[in-house]
Amino acid sequence: MKDPVTTITGITYDRESIERWLFTGGNTTCPVTKQPLPKDSDLTPNHTLRRLIQAWCTENASHGVDRIPTPKPCLDKAYVLKLIKNLSHHKLQIKTLTQMELLAAESERNKKCMVQAGLPKAMLVFIVSCFKNGQVSGIEEALSILCLIKIPGGESREFLCENDKIIESLTWVLGCKMENSATVKSHAVSVLRILLEDASSGVLERLKPEFFERIVGVLREKITQQVFELIELELGSPERRTTELNLGVLSHLCCCAEGRAQFLSHGGGIAVVAMRILRVSPAVDDPAILILSSICKFSGTSMVIKEMVDVKAVSKLCVLLQADCAPYLKDKAKEILRSHFDEWKNFPCNFSSLSCLLEYKVSS
Repeated sequence: MKDPVTTITGITYDRESIERWLFTGGNTTCPVTKQPLPKDSDLTPNHTLRRLIQAWCTENASHGVDRIPTPKPCLDKAYVLKLIKNLSHHKLQIKTLTQMELLAAESERNKKCMVQAGLPKAMLVFIVSCFKNGQVSGIEEALSILCLIKIPGGESREFLCENDKIIESLTWVLGCKMENSATVKSHAVSVLRILLEDASSGVLERLKPEFFERIVGVLREKITQQVFELIELELGSPERRTTELNLGVLSHLCCCAEGRAQFLSHGGGIAVVAMRILRVSPAVDDPAILILSSICKFSGTSMVIKEMVDVKAVSKLCVLLQADCAPYLKDKAKEILRSHFDEWKNFPCNFSSLSCLLEYKVSS
């Protein structure tokens, strides 16, 4: 133990462990006694045990045991309120927000204290103020803090009733250009989701078309980023399990037009998917065939059809017809080959050795 604390049940735990049990794990009982242990119950520092641990560490220093430092004092509500007050001073804003972010990331205990001090509301008020003043500095930190401490369930409706500019301000953030734009917008969407989950019908009815346009724009950016990252990761020949996960996600992204467009805009998309068929595992063959099926069915331009021949995707589909794999995959491969057979048969040099088999399978 580094920071021993005693619960209301009389059992002593290391603070970090019991706080993780209560706040992150969502548990409500004492791990030892199984008695109720509310999340808001006090954790009393066990100073006697801590001094004994520190004394033992000192005695055994010659054996390489490091002395455990005295824990920092608990963050208290008064200090958080002081930090909130500092936000009204423009010169102190960034320094204060950075300090708040570090404290929120430090422990579950700090997050709990910050919520009790009203920090979620203060962060939303700060973002509204930035919106009114056209100020982008500090927004990244404020949104990060909100994502770390979380807006308590049930309070979001109250916040929206008290300040009708919150949704408008977060919508404005989605359209701002700033450093780390992708992270900022992702955090803004997360905060909007929490706020709107418990919003009244009146709030939802007042959402403007601009709100939906901005949300769609962020989703498109995410799809673009995800598709390119996944393809680049696959080009690096990752381990089997990673490939299974990558192609599984890509197959879902290729179910929408935006995802297919981004997939095809990457020069190595079709090639890397074709390469993985029959070379990794059955768990890869399934999404790989689904990707090629979606591409051929909804985005089968003459350029795409030619690319599938050039990167040996058509040849791989022909080989799959002979392989020992699931019948439904062979059926899906036949369906793909039938869909553009008239175009592909004009490229005999690319798979001449399989042309007879292709003719037979496609016509059967």
